[in-house]
Amino acid sequence: MTKIFVLLLCLIFAASGFVNCSVVEREKIRIFQLKKGHLSLKVTNWGASILSLLLPDRNGKLGDVVLGYDSVKDYTNDSTYFGATVGRVANRIGGAQFTLNGTHYKLVANEGNNTLHGGARGFSDVLWKVERYQNEGPNPSITFSYHSVDGEEGFPGDVIVTVSYILTGKNQLVILMKGKALNKPTPVNLANHAYWNLGGHNSGNILNEVVQIFGSQITVVDSKLIPTGKFASVKGTAYDFLKPQIIGSRINQLAETKGYDINYVLDGEKGKKTKLAAIVQDKKSGRVLELYTNAPGLQFYTGNYVKDLKGKGGYVYNSHAGLCLETQAFPDSVNHPNFPSTIVTPRKPYKHYMFFKFSTKTQY
Repeated sequence: MTKIFVLLLCLIFAASGFVNCSVVEREKIRIFQLKKGHLSLKVTNWGASILSLLLPDRNGKLGDVVLGYDSVKDYTNDSTYFGATVGRVANRIGGAQFTLNGTHYKLVANEGNNTLHGGARGFSDVLWKVERYQNEGPNPSITFSYHSVDGEEGFPGDVIVTVSYILTGKNQLVILMKGKALNKPTPVNLANHAYWNLGGHNSGNILNEVVQIFGSQITVVDSKLIPTGKFASVKGTAYDFLKPQIIGSRINQLAETKGYDINYVLDGEKGKKTKLAAIVQDKKSGRVLELYTNAPGLQFYTGNYVKDLKGKGGYVYNSHAGLCLETQAFPDSVNHPNFPSTIVTPRKPYKHYMFFKFSTKTQY
């Protein structure tokens, strides 16, 4: 009788677009580990999320450089998107609405009147299917998939997306995201929302870390962080990271947002799809992160609104405890024809990759 009741509920929720029941029936929340050399990555099928990443410092001491929780259950109630894959459309959509091919779509608003990271129940809050898991061989990897149904959070069409985590080379991580529209054109823009602290998740804030961002423009936003459609040069402003800068050196100039939360237009080299997006250095530990991507934008966020969150080992995270490097399409692209398109069709799939290269410096 209980199984029948659960099945009925599942059918009701599925009809409303609330949940993909086939995945729920088959899968349980699980943790998976990938290990290659000194690099060790833990992920979960809840939100296709990163749980931890162990890296050596300049002295060979391992440290976890990703903010998170001890229990995987805590991720199911998380509102900070720790380590998550966010979508169907990452970042913000102004007014929680857009028009595509003459049809107006009203989305679920979850940040005031706007949609953030896919809505109230985006891809970070669903159970993904494990398609492939291989923790042996030269390139340990895992691939998750999710079938987002037509009307889910207001978005049109059925979409199947996959996220793969791959360890390769020496202390290198590849995140590969793909998406395919099954029946209707629809926007797709996935991003990884890991909070990085190269000193270690429990080492304090990231204000002394040095960042270089290879983007000479930002997408200008209004008071609600919705793009206006205009671009602005970063030169001579607090957003200028064209040369390496200490994060905390000018962060006080951004009192309205309490820190960095802005999309950079990545420069790249003409004719090349893959571009160097950012470099982060922690002088104390010697750890260095280099990020390459094929995405046009990078959202740089310094964890401005993290407050009194009990994390791993009981450590309490507060403002600026970590930084996010979210390679992505530009925010609110569906409402700005001058932005690169995020529309995916059955004939035009989605592909987004991030290549993280970790290393250490013995001295600065």
